[in-house]
Amino acid sequence: MERYKLLIVVMAVGLMTGCTRSRSFFPREMEPTHVDVVRFDRALMNVNAATAWDDIRLLYDEYPVFMSVWTENILGIPVADTAYLASTLPQFLEDTVYGFYETNQRARELFADTRDIERDLDGAFTRIHYLYPQWPVPQLYLFISGFNASILFVDDDLAAGIDMYLGSDWKYYNQVVHQYQRQTMRKECLAMDVTSAYLFRHIDYTSSKSRLLEQMMYRGKVMYLLSRLFDKAKEWEVMGWSKEQWQWCERNERAIWNHIMDKRDLFRTETMVLNSYLNDGPFTAEISQDSPGRVGTWIGWHIARSYMEHHPELSLQELMAEGDAQKILEQSYYKP
Repeated sequence: MERYKLLIVVMAVGLMTGCTRSRSFFPREMEPTHVDVVRFDRALMNVNAATAWDDIRLLYDEYPVFMSVWTENILGIPVADTAYLASTLPQFLEDTVYGFYETNQRARELFADTRDIERDLDGAFTRIHYLYPQWPVPQLYLFISGFNASILFVDDDLAAGIDMYLGSDWKYYNQVVHQYQRQTMRKECLAMDVTSAYLFRHIDYTSSKSRLLEQMMYRGKVMYLLSRLFDKAKEWEVMGWSKEQWQWCERNERAIWNHIMDKRDLFRTETMVLNSYLNDGPFTAEISQDSPGRVGTWIGWHIARSYMEHHPELSLQELMAEGDAQKILEQSYYKP
């Protein structure tokens, strides 16, 4: 297992209507859990060309692990090559060709106050810690990425590239991402993206099968859990969709399910089919060019929700541990 793992996350996730979230899995009083937010971004943006050597040494002293992770994964510079880093880092921070300087200033302003992020993370991880007290509570490093990454894993901690959350209309995004990806590139999506990445890292895919059904139910279960952690968020916000995309799927839910069943796609294992239903994209090619991406995950979440509604005796942990996707489907009595 690598010491750290890079994960670019331009996905968020979700589903669920308000009336279906009435069941509570959490007590009113829980032991509060706090996620420390480490402002590496501020320290990094204070590097000055005239004092770059000293500034970089200070960064390595204060952030010995993360500075190495950031240097290697974002700048692509070996940790030992301090001389090259000292000449490159100021250029990276001051760049005007790719818009990094203006972007970094925008990030500095927008993220001057992160209390909203801390509040959302504390709420989500208080619930996670209640469910899984054995899981480590991470720190969250904030950094600037030069449009290279949204989320990084660093041992048991996570990091978020704040320049990937400056607002869907940030002018430089049209040079680096597709239009459909910009929906979740907003400050208010950061805490949910971090939590989603954490869940997918800690909840194992336990099935020995790789059919669409198993893949869809794995993602659907995690999405169901995410919705319970952020139960005040709108369903389309949890899903990372617009309200219009959400409504399109609601109107066409029966047609989507009939299409999947008629083509027997639940039992398909081809990578192209799985990617079409589950991966982010401008639409779900197997369904319609009018659909949003990740419709398979959306259906998986509906099935998981129906399963839990029909089994009120089950806990969230039991749902996450259930690896028999066929059992979940059959006992969900899902019928749009």
